[in-house]
Amino acid sequence: MDRRVYDRMAEHDTTHWWYRARRDILADYIRRYASLPSEGARILEIGCGTGHNLPMLARFGQVDAIEIDPAAREVASERLGRAVGDAPLPALPGVERGAYDMVAVLDVVEHIADDVAALRAMAECLTPGGCILITVPAHPWMWSAHDTVNHHHRRYTKRTLGQAIAGAGLRAERMRWFNSLLFPLAAAARVAGRLTGRDDSDDSPPAKPLNALFERIFRLERHLVGRVPMTPGVSIVTLARR
Repeated sequence: MDRRVYDRMAEHDTTHWWYRARRDILADYIRRYASLPSEGARILEIGCGTGHNLPMLARFGQVDAIEIDPAAREVASERLGRAVGDAPLPALPGVERGAYDMVAVLDVVEHIADDVAALRAMAECLTPGGCILITVPAHPWMWSAHDTVNHHHRRYTKRTLGQAIAGAGLRAERMRWFNSLLFPLAAAARVAGRLTGRDDSDDSPPAKPLNALFERIFRLERHLVGRVPMTPGVSIVTLARR
Protein backbone atom coordinates (compact mmCIF):
# COMPACT_ATOMS: atom_id res chain seq x y z
CA MET A 1 0.00 0.00 0.00
CA ASP A 2 1.06 3.60 -0.46
CA ARG A 3 2.72 5.17 2.59
CA ARG A 4 -0.19 7.60 2.96
CA VAL A 5 -2.64 4.70 3.40
CA TYR A 6 -0.78 3.48 6.48
CA ASP A 7 -0.51 7.02 7.78
CA ARG A 8 -4.28 7.54 7.47
CA MET A 9 -4.91 4.15 9.06
CA ALA A 10 -2.83 5.11 12.08
CA GLU A 11 -4.65 8.42 12.31
CA HIS A 12 -8.21 7.16 11.95
CA ASP A 13 -8.41 3.49 12.96
CA THR A 14 -9.88 4.29 16.40
CA THR A 15 -12.43 6.84 15.18
CA HIS A 16 -13.50 5.98 11.61
CA TRP A 17 -16.96 4.38 11.44
CA TRP A 18 -15.76 1.57 9.15
CA TYR A 19 -12.96 0.35 11.42
CA ARG A 20 -15.01 0.60 14.60
CA ALA A 21 -18.14 -1.15 13.38
CA ARG A 22 -16.26 -3.80 11.41
CA ARG A 23 -14.39 -4.89 14.53
CA ASP A 24 -17.69 -5.47 16.35
CA ILE A 25 -19.18 -7.37 13.40
CA LEU A 26 -16.15 -9.62 13.10
CA ALA A 27 -16.02 -10.26 16.85
CA ASP A 28 -19.59 -11.57 16.78
CA TYR A 29 -18.90 -13.60 13.64
CA ILE A 30 -15.85 -15.23 15.28
CA ARG A 31 -17.78 -15.92 18.47
CA ARG A 32 -20.61 -17.67 16.64
CA TYR A 33 -18.81 -19.59 13.92
CA ALA A 34 -15.03 -19.98 14.37
CA SER A 35 -15.33 -22.77 16.99
CA LEU A 36 -12.12 -21.75 18.73
CA PRO A 37 -10.94 -23.55 21.88
CA SER A 38 -12.39 -21.91 24.98
CA GLU A 39 -8.91 -21.75 26.50
CA GLY A 40 -5.47 -21.48 24.98
CA ALA A 41 -6.48 -20.59 21.42
CA ARG A 42 -3.64 -19.30 19.27
CA ILE A 43 -4.45 -16.69 16.64
CA LEU A 44 -2.28 -15.16 13.91
CA GLU A 45 -3.24 -11.98 12.11
CA ILE A 46 -1.41 -11.58 8.81
CA GLY A 47 -1.21 -8.07 7.39
CA CYS A 48 -2.25 -6.47 10.66
CA GLY A 49 -1.44 -2.92 9.52
CA THR A 50 -1.30 -0.63 12.54
CA GLY A 51 -2.64 -3.39 14.79
CA HIS A 52 -6.10 -1.96 15.31
CA ASN A 53 -7.72 -5.43 15.19
CA LEU A 54 -5.35 -7.00 17.70
CA PRO A 55 -7.24 -6.09 20.90
CA MET A 56 -10.45 -7.49 19.40
CA LEU A 57 -8.74 -10.73 18.37
CA ALA A 58 -7.10 -11.01 21.80
CA ARG A 59 -10.54 -11.59 23.32
CA PHE A 60 -10.40 -15.06 21.77
CA GLY A 61 -6.87 -16.16 22.61
CA GLN A 62 -3.17 -15.41 22.36
CA VAL A 63 -2.44 -13.31 19.30
CA ASP A 64 0.65 -13.13 17.11
CA ALA A 65 0.85 -10.79 14.14
CA ILE A 66 2.68 -10.10 10.89
CA GLU A 67 3.04 -6.81 9.01
CA ILE A 68 5.57 -6.12 6.27
CA ASP A 69 5.46 -2.30 6.36
CA PRO A 70 8.11 -1.14 8.87
CA ALA A 71 6.30 1.96 10.16
CA ALA A 72 2.96 0.19 10.54
CA ARG A 73 4.72 -2.77 12.16
CA GLU A 74 6.25 -0.47 14.78
CA VAL A 75 2.81 0.91 15.72
CA ALA A 76 1.33 -2.60 15.79
CA SER A 77 4.16 -3.88 17.99
CA GLU A 78 3.43 -1.14 20.52
CA ARG A 79 -0.23 -2.12 20.55
CA LEU A 80 0.54 -5.81 20.86
CA GLY A 81 3.18 -5.32 23.54
CA ARG A 82 5.76 -7.43 21.70
CA ALA A 83 7.39 -7.64 18.32
CA VAL A 84 5.21 -8.15 15.25
CA GLY A 85 6.76 -10.36 12.59
CA ASP A 86 7.53 -9.45 8.98
CA ALA A 87 7.21 -12.75 7.07
CA PRO A 88 5.82 -11.97 3.60
CA LEU A 89 3.04 -13.70 1.73
CA PRO A 90 2.63 -15.90 -0.13
CA ALA A 91 5.30 -18.16 1.41
CA LEU A 92 5.24 -17.01 5.09
CA PRO A 93 8.86 -18.08 5.69
CA GLY A 94 9.68 -18.85 9.30
CA VAL A 95 6.07 -18.89 10.47
CA GLU A 96 5.33 -21.92 12.63
CA ARG A 97 3.33 -24.58 10.83
CA GLY A 98 0.45 -26.45 12.45
CA ALA A 99 0.34 -23.96 15.32
CA TYR A 100 -2.67 -21.66 15.01
CA ASP A 101 -6.36 -22.24 15.69
CA MET A 102 -7.25 -19.24 13.54
CA VAL A 103 -5.40 -17.18 10.95
CA ALA A 104 -7.04 -13.80 10.28
CA VAL A 105 -6.48 -12.04 6.95
CA LEU A 106 -8.73 -8.99 7.01
CA ASP A 107 -8.69 -7.21 3.65
CA VAL A 108 -5.30 -8.72 2.84
CA VAL A 109 -5.70 -11.48 0.23
CA GLU A 110 -6.58 -8.98 -2.50
CA HIS A 111 -3.06 -7.51 -2.09
CA ILE A 112 -1.36 -10.79 -3.05
CA ALA A 113 -0.75 -11.64 -6.71
CA ASP A 114 -0.92 -15.41 -6.06
CA ASP A 115 -3.85 -15.61 -3.67
CA VAL A 116 -4.08 -19.41 -3.94
CA ALA A 117 -0.46 -19.90 -2.86
CA ALA A 118 -1.00 -17.47 0.01
CA LEU A 119 -4.08 -19.33 1.24
CA ARG A 120 -2.23 -22.63 0.93
CA ALA A 121 0.61 -21.32 3.14
CA MET A 122 -1.92 -20.03 5.69
CA ALA A 123 -3.56 -23.46 5.77
CA GLU A 124 -0.22 -25.03 6.62
CA CYS A 125 -0.10 -22.83 9.74
CA LEU A 126 -3.41 -24.17 11.10
CA THR A 127 -3.95 -26.73 13.79
CA PRO A 128 -6.25 -29.65 12.88
CA GLY A 129 -9.74 -28.15 12.74
CA GLY A 130 -8.39 -24.60 12.58
CA CYS A 131 -9.79 -21.92 10.31
CA ILE A 132 -8.82 -18.89 8.25
CA LEU A 133 -10.97 -15.79 8.75
CA ILE A 134 -11.06 -13.89 5.45
CA THR A 135 -12.52 -10.55 4.47
CA VAL A 136 -12.10 -9.08 1.00
CA PRO A 137 -13.49 -6.15 -1.00
CA ALA A 138 -16.31 -7.21 -3.34
CA HIS A 139 -17.50 -6.43 -6.86
CA PRO A 140 -14.84 -5.87 -9.54
CA TRP A 141 -17.04 -3.16 -11.07
CA MET A 142 -16.51 -1.07 -7.93
CA TRP A 143 -12.78 -0.69 -8.67
CA SER A 144 -11.68 2.85 -7.84
CA ALA A 145 -8.70 5.01 -6.87
CA HIS A 146 -9.02 3.48 -3.39
CA ASP A 147 -8.05 0.09 -4.82
CA THR A 148 -5.17 1.59 -6.76
CA VAL A 149 -3.49 3.33 -3.82
CA ASN A 150 -4.04 0.22 -1.68
CA HIS A 151 -2.21 -1.85 -4.34
CA HIS A 152 -5.08 -4.29 -4.77
CA HIS A 153 -4.74 -6.96 -7.43
CA ARG A 154 -8.47 -7.61 -7.56
CA ARG A 155 -11.88 -7.23 -5.99
CA TYR A 156 -13.76 -10.50 -5.52
CA THR A 157 -17.09 -12.05 -6.24
CA LYS A 158 -18.33 -14.91 -4.09
CA ARG A 159 -17.50 -17.22 -6.98
CA THR A 160 -13.90 -16.04 -7.45
CA LEU A 161 -13.20 -16.08 -3.72
CA GLY A 162 -14.65 -19.58 -3.49
CA GLN A 163 -12.46 -20.69 -6.39
CA ALA A 164 -9.31 -19.35 -4.70
CA ILE A 165 -10.21 -21.08 -1.43
CA ALA A 166 -10.93 -24.38 -3.20
CA GLY A 167 -7.72 -24.04 -5.21
CA ALA A 168 -5.81 -23.96 -1.92
CA GLY A 169 -7.41 -27.25 -0.84
CA LEU A 170 -9.82 -25.55 1.58
CA ARG A 171 -13.58 -25.33 1.90
CA ALA A 172 -15.46 -22.10 2.51
CA GLU A 173 -17.96 -21.82 5.34
CA ARG A 174 -20.50 -19.08 6.12
CA MET A 175 -19.52 -16.97 3.13
CA ARG A 176 -21.58 -13.81 3.40
CA TRP A 177 -21.83 -10.29 2.09
CA PHE A 178 -21.35 -7.57 4.64
CA ASN A 179 -21.38 -3.78 4.70
CA SER A 180 -24.69 -4.35 2.92
CA LEU A 181 -26.86 -1.74 4.62
CA LEU A 182 -24.69 1.07 3.31
CA PHE A 183 -24.00 -0.60 -0.03
CA PRO A 184 -26.46 1.52 -2.07
CA LEU A 185 -24.74 4.68 -0.83
CA ALA A 186 -21.27 3.28 -1.56
CA ALA A 187 -22.30 2.10 -5.02
CA ALA A 188 -23.86 5.47 -5.84
CA ALA A 189 -20.71 7.25 -4.70
CA ARG A 190 -18.51 5.05 -6.94
CA VAL A 191 -20.74 5.62 -9.97
CA ALA A 192 -20.96 9.36 -9.31
CA GLY A 193 -17.18 9.57 -8.96
CA ARG A 194 -16.70 8.00 -12.38
CA LEU A 195 -19.31 10.17 -14.07
CA THR A 196 -17.91 13.39 -12.63
CA GLY A 197 -14.24 12.45 -12.84
CA ARG A 198 -13.89 12.96 -9.08
CA ASP A 199 -12.89 9.40 -8.21
CA ASP A 200 -10.33 9.76 -5.39
CA SER A 201 -8.72 7.70 -2.66
CA ASP A 202 -9.60 9.90 0.32
CA ASP A 203 -10.92 7.61 3.07
CA SER A 204 -10.84 10.11 5.93
CA PRO A 205 -13.89 9.96 8.19
CA PRO A 206 -16.82 12.24 7.36
CA ALA A 207 -18.12 14.93 9.70
CA LYS A 208 -18.72 13.63 13.23
CA PRO A 209 -22.55 13.39 13.04
CA LEU A 210 -22.35 11.48 9.75
CA ASN A 211 -19.50 9.31 11.02
CA ALA A 212 -21.60 8.38 14.06
CA LEU A 213 -24.64 7.63 11.90
CA PHE A 214 -22.70 5.39 9.50
CA GLU A 215 -21.17 3.57 12.46
CA ARG A 216 -24.58 2.86 13.99
CA ILE A 217 -25.98 1.61 10.69
CA PHE A 218 -22.98 -0.59 9.87
CA ARG A 219 -22.80 -2.00 13.40
CA LEU A 220 -26.37 -3.31 13.09
CA GLU A 221 -24.96 -6.00 10.82
CA ARG A 222 -23.35 -7.77 13.77
CA HIS A 223 -26.81 -9.22 14.44
CA LEU A 224 -27.25 -10.31 10.82
CA VAL A 225 -24.02 -11.50 9.20
CA GLY A 226 -23.99 -15.30 9.13
CA ARG A 227 -27.48 -15.57 10.56
CA VAL A 228 -29.57 -14.39 7.63
CA PRO A 229 -28.92 -14.00 3.91
CA MET A 230 -27.52 -10.54 3.23
CA THR A 231 -28.05 -8.44 0.15
CA PRO A 232 -24.86 -7.61 -1.79
CA GLY A 233 -22.36 -5.62 0.24
CA VAL A 234 -19.12 -3.76 -0.19
CA SER A 235 -17.22 -6.71 1.34
CA ILE A 236 -17.31 -10.49 1.72
CA VAL A 237 -16.50 -12.46 4.87
CA THR A 238 -15.93 -16.19 5.14
CA LEU A 239 -14.19 -18.90 7.10
CA ALA A 240 -11.99 -21.42 5.30
CA ARG A 241 -11.04 -24.83 6.67
CA ARG A 242 -9.16 -27.83 5.41
